[in-house]
Amino acid sequence: MWFFGRKWPSGFSSSSTAEEVTEGIDGSGLTAIVTGASSGIGAETARVLALRGVHVVMAVRNVDSGKNVKEEILKEIPNAKVDVMELDLSSMASVREFASKYNSLGLPLNILINNAGIMASPYMLSKDNIELQFATNYLSPFLLTNLLLDNMKNTARESSREGRIVNLSSSAHRHPFPGGIRFDKINDEAGYGSIKAYGQSKLATLLHANELARRFKEEGVNITANSLHPGGIHTNLFRYHTVLSGFANTIGRFKFKSVPQGAATTCYVALHPQVNGVSGKYFEDCNISKPSAYGEDAELAKKLWEFSLPLTNP
Repeated sequence: MWFFGRKWPSGFSSSSTAEEVTEGIDGSGLTAIVTGASSGIGAETARVLALRGVHVVMAVRNVDSGKNVKEEILKEIPNAKVDVMELDLSSMASVREFASKYNSLGLPLNILINNAGIMASPYMLSKDNIELQFATNYLSPFLLTNLLLDNMKNTARESSREGRIVNLSSSAHRHPFPGGIRFDKINDEAGYGSIKAYGQSKLATLLHANELARRFKEEGVNITANSLHPGGIHTNLFRYHTVLSGFANTIGRFKFKSVPQGAATTCYVALHPQVNGVSGKYFEDCNISKPSAYGEDAELAKKLWEFSLPLTNP
């Protein structure tokens, strides 16, 4: 049960579900990529977008699981347009392959939802030898977004419809390492803390959306970029952290959102007309919220962008 259901300016609250916040919205003619759509709030996001008529491309690491989700969606929504494509965010080669294949299909791209992520993993390196949470939660989505931007810009221009980029951050962005981003110590194992590293990666995700929004405004591009905290949802994100998982299984079941509630803010930011023209904002519970001081630091966002470019160039 989720107790805190007070409605805020949008008319929605923490207890709203993804279906409720998109009720009456016609998404036909739109195409969206949802990363991490084979489980949890990613799968629910894909289902609800498909329910509203959006052509959904599920970008997933486990293709078999993705196909199972697709089958479930089609059982409920026989006319849904859903495709499954492989994407492993722990590998930049996989990101490049996905983007190349997607762009070669000639599909438009109206909405990009950077949903996939991992939480509080032990110290590990990605396939590109970068600390795994920073690589998976931020750096690969940064690369993916850049590789798909030309498509999004063309789609926005040719369709005269606003494009939207939605980055899933977290309230954990408020608790990164001192200084926010450890630019000189991204791979430092000695100073690694799984929760702080998660907070760092989610701060980076938020700053990425902010810098995209700034650049889009400067270029006069009809695309928005926003970030959000979906709320606490007991999904397989907790698989690396037994203490958090134990909390979620006991006290957390009274405090955590359901998966439909957890997907609500994503679907709201991706589809709702109230968000038209809104960019560079951080959302919680389907309403604009105030991020941390680091999350509002425009110079930190610019520094992160410049830091990320050489790391993602082959």
